[in-house]
Amino acid sequence: MTAKAIIVSHGQPGDPGPQQQAIEDLAARVATCDPGCPVAGATLAMPGALAAVADGDSLIYPMFMAEGWFTRSELPRRLEKAGAGGARVLRPFGTDPALPGLIVAQAHAAAAAQGWAPQDTTLLLSAHGSQRSQASYTIATALAESIAPQFARVVTGFVEQEPFIADAARGLDRAVSLPFFALRAEHVLDDLPAALDQAGFRGPRLDPIGLAPEVPALIAASIRAAL
Repeated sequence: MTAKAIIVSHGQPGDPGPQQQAIEDLAARVATCDPGCPVAGATLAMPGALAAVADGDSLIYPMFMAEGWFTRSELPRRLEKAGAGGARVLRPFGTDPALPGLIVAQAHAAAAAQGWAPQDTTLLLSAHGSQRSQASYTIATALAESIAPQFARVVTGFVEQEPFIADAARGLDRAVSLPFFALRAEHVLDDLPAALDQAGFRGPRLDPIGLAPEVPALIAASIRAAL
């Protein structure tokens, strides 16, 4: 029997407190959704947070959007350093099979509030991207292609690689912006609104998909399945 599940996020190195609190709050909400074991939260940016809650019997749920080098190599290294080398790392939040349907539902609801039909609505899906790894680009692009039939079109934009968000958002009409991010951190608070302002984007700006009210239940279901 696994002792507990730990939801892990990157956090904010320069100011770790708020993101540590956010992941602890998320863990508390997941715990109310019958995950089958106790749930805690830790950010990698908060000194000692991971070591304080994880051990070799823990299930680690990465609150990340992409599955790549970080989840497969760096996170296990961090766990080993924290004394939890035997912990089992689950697939990250961004790969949850229920996520495409949730994104469509969120965007359709925002469009309906504007009086727009789905077939007349463009979805701007914003993601992190990277100059070093294609993991974020690959998952966001594949997701966009899978849900494209539910909209007039789906456009992707990225913080750290082309097409950049400001370029992708420019000239869009009847468009909804939905950030493909797990939490409300620096990129969502600063980079994304700045890029949308630069592009003159006038459509609804939704919260990151990781803040959707349905997310704690999705995470709890993943933990139950792993148990």
